Formats: sequence, C-alpha cells, structure tokens
Amino acid sequence: MAALPKLHVDDWEDTKNTLHLFLQIIGKIRMVLFPKQNHWWHVPLYVSCHGLTTRAIPYQDKYFEIAFDFLQHHLVISCSTGNNKTFSLEGQSVASFYENVFANLKALGIDVSIKAEPYDVPFSNTPFAQDKEHASYDRESIEKYWHIMMFVNALFEQFHGEFVGKSTPVHLFWHHADLALTRFSGKAAPPLEGGTNADKEAYSHEVISFGFWMGDAIMREPAFYAYAYPEPDNLATTPIKTDGASWNTDFGYAMLFYPFEPVRTASDPANTLLKHLRDSYHLLATASGWDVANLQRTKNED
Repeated sequence: MAALPKLHVDDWEDTKNTLHLFLQIIGKIRMVLFPKQNHWWHVPLYVSCHGLTTRAIPYQDKYFEIAFDFLQHHLVISCSTGNNKTFSLEGQSVASFYENVFANLKALGIDVSIKAEPYDVPFSNTPFAQDKEHASYDRESIEKYWHIMMFVNALFEQFHGEFVGKSTPVHLFWHHADLALTRFSGKAAPPLEGGTNADKEAYSHEVISFGFWMGDAIMREPAFYAYAYPEPDNLATTPIKTDGASWNTDFGYAMLFYPFEPVRTASDPANTLLKHLRDSYHLLATASGWDVANLQRTKNED
C-alpha cells in the first residue's frame, strides 16, 4: 500500500463532521431494518472495496445495500431486483442528503422511518431534515480518509484472524465513527452500573475492545485505543510495551491510547500496528485473567 497520508482533524473538520452525520443517517436505516444481533452487531457499517457499506439488508421479498463510494464520490443504493439509485456526495448538505436518501429508497419500494436527528455528537443537535449548515465535502480529504481506513481495516482483519474465541467482525460504529473490533473471554461480566440499555447489552460479557477513530472535538488527532471490561484493578499503572502509547483516564476508565502518527511514519507501518495490537491484547488479557493460550490461534492451525 502507498505511503499513509497525514490527516489531522484541523485539516478536514467541516468535511469530517458532515460525513459523520451522513453515516448516522445510513447507519440508522440499517439499525431499524436489519435483524437484531447480540451486542448491537446489527448497527455498524463496514469497509468495502469502494468505501463504506451497510452490506445486504433484508427487506420484505428483496435485499438492498447502501454504499458510500469514495472512488466516484457517490452514494449508491443497490437492490436485488436489479434496480439501483445513485447520487453525488458532493454539494450535499445534511438536509439534502437526507431528502435524497429517502426519496431514492421510496422509488425502490423501500419504506423506512428513523429517528431523524443526530445521536450524541457534540457539534450538532439539528434534525437532519433541517441541517443546511453541515455541507462540506472535500474530495482530497475523503480520499485520504479512505486510504487510512483501508490500511487499518486490513490490519484489524489480520489481527481478528489470530483469535479463536468469540469476536465481533471488524466494523464501524456510526455513533463515534470508530472502526472497532472486540474480543470476548466467553464469560459473563458483572452487570454494568449506570449507562444506557445499549451499554448494558454491549458489556454483558467480558470484553477487550480495540478501535481506531479519526479524532474529534476532544481528541485532536487520529488514534488507536484499547480497553477491557470489567477493568482490572490498577490497570492504568501497568507498563506499556509500545513506544508512544499511554494510558488515558479522561473518560472515566483506563484506555490504552496510541496515536496514528507513529504508525504512519514507521518504516514498516503494518508490522508496527500489528505488534501494538498483539502487545495490547496480551497486556489486557493477562491483567484480566483470560485463558490467553487457549484463545489464540496457533501457527500449526494456518
């Protein structure tokens, strides 16, 4: 893969926020229509060969798929009937994007209703149909974003294949627009105190989660994260192997934080990221008392 581009939050924040709201609109459609899965696995989007996708969604006697094409910069709605609908991502406000999506779905015979407002984002609480403020779409930044996402997704998929226990797919949650992968020990977790019903479902069992996001209003750079639930005692005092990684406790729990920049500028970015993921898992799994040896795929299983 070509050299990884640099894309700081300051370089594309308006476009990033607009895209985030686009993702929420499409993600909510998938959430409403896709059969419910454990731990909210029916909610995320996925990296595809052209961008991001809902994958196939069953609807009555057909399937349909909504995909962001970051090569042609279009939104594509494909249907198993052979009918497709496409419109440009450029020149769209959130309001016009929302209108176009639902008009095209209706033309394909797909009737769906969502809660048409942003979900827990700090930069907007305007209903989608009224949001003409967020209307930025910079092609160069989107293509850089897509380049980065392909790299991270590929390495997360490789890391995913090294685990034989229960695991999520590699998927993108449109809540925080983070690409995530979660491993499970196989044991039930203590009931989560506080939080939403969604949180309680997500953390019903012991997990170690890994993710990547492009930064936000608080974290001003792309970064990787990892954390465990339930959190082991004194986790934030545990030494970290990866140079440049650190414990972040600003969110009320110990998150292993690793900026993207050391990966991007490494002589071998892929092995740098894989080593960090493996070391982070071993640290968190050991501290959490997981059966590390029996949950790991061995070389003779290749």
